[in-house]
Amino acid sequence: MSEKSFVDGPEWPTLILIAAVTSLWILLTVFAGSLGLWIAVPGLALCLTLHSSLQHEIMHGHPLPSRRVSEALVYPPLGLAVPYPRFRDLHLSHHRDASLTDPYDDPESNYLDPAVWSGLTVPLRWLFSVNNTLIGRMALGPLIGLLQFYRGEYRAIRGGNPAVLSAWVWHIVGCLGVLAWLSTVGTIPIAAYLGGAYLAMSILKIRTFLEHQAHERALGRSVIIEDRGILAFLFLNNNFHAVHHAHPQLAWYRLPSWYSARRSEYLQRNLGYRYPNYAAVLRTYLLRRKDPVAHPLWERE
Repeated sequence: MSEKSFVDGPEWPTLILIAAVTSLWILLTVFAGSLGLWIAVPGLALCLTLHSSLQHEIMHGHPLPSRRVSEALVYPPLGLAVPYPRFRDLHLSHHRDASLTDPYDDPESNYLDPAVWSGLTVPLRWLFSVNNTLIGRMALGPLIGLLQFYRGEYRAIRGGNPAVLSAWVWHIVGCLGVLAWLSTVGTIPIAAYLGGAYLAMSILKIRTFLEHQAHERALGRSVIIEDRGILAFLFLNNNFHAVHHAHPQLAWYRLPSWYSARRSEYLQRNLGYRYPNYAAVLRTYLLRRKDPVAHPLWERE
C-alpha cells in the first residue's frame, strides 16, 4: 500500500476534528468520575463513533499527503474491538463495487449464501432475521458481526497470513496501552468503558444497516440518505454513500455540497435507492426486516 495519499496538503477540518475527538476522549476518561457515568458513557460512545468514522476517512487517503502520518493520528485502538489495519484492508476490498453484497467477496456484506442459510438451525435463522431489523442490528449486530469477523481472522492467522497476525499483535499492544491508561489515569470503570464501546458500535450499525442492497446492477446497490443532522455528522456524511463509492477520495466535509450540486445525477446513477433522512429509516425498519438474510439474487457456479 502506497504511503502517498490522495491529498496535496493538510485538510484542516479533518485535522481539527481528530484533535477535538482525541481531546474529548482524554477528558471523558480522566473526568468520568466527576461527570458521572450517565454523561461519560454516552459521551464516550459518541466520541468512539466519531473516531471510527475518522479512521474510515483516513484509510481513503486523508487528511495529509503522508498516509503513514495520517494513520498514526487514528491508529490507537480506542474502540478496542478491531485492528485498524484489518478495518482498512477489508474496507478497501469492499470498495470493489462489482462485488458489493456478495456473501463471499464483499467483506462487509450482511447477506448469506442461500445454501448456508438453509443449513442453519431454527434458532440461528431467528437470530439472523432479528438482526435484519434495525433494533436487532443495533442490539445484536455488534456481537454477531464481531464473532463472524473474529472467526475469519482466526482462520487467516491459522492459515499463516503474516499481515493479519502482525495487525493483531500490534492491536493487542495498543489495547494494553488503552487499558493501562484507563487503569492508571482514567476514572471510568473498565466495564463502563466497554459498554460505551459497544454503544458506539450500535450507533455505527445505523449507518451500515442499509448502505447496500442486493441489486442486479452494481450502481443500484449503494444508498443515499439525505440527512444533515447529528447522525450524518457522526458518520462524517457517509450517508451520501453512493457518492462516497463513486468518489472515495472526496473529503467528508465536501460530500453534502458535492451531492447537492449533482443530486439528480446521483439519484439516476444509483437507480433511486434513497431515503430522505435517518428518521425515515427508523420509522420504516426499527421493527421490520429490511430484506431477506439469504441473498435474493445469489447465483454461483
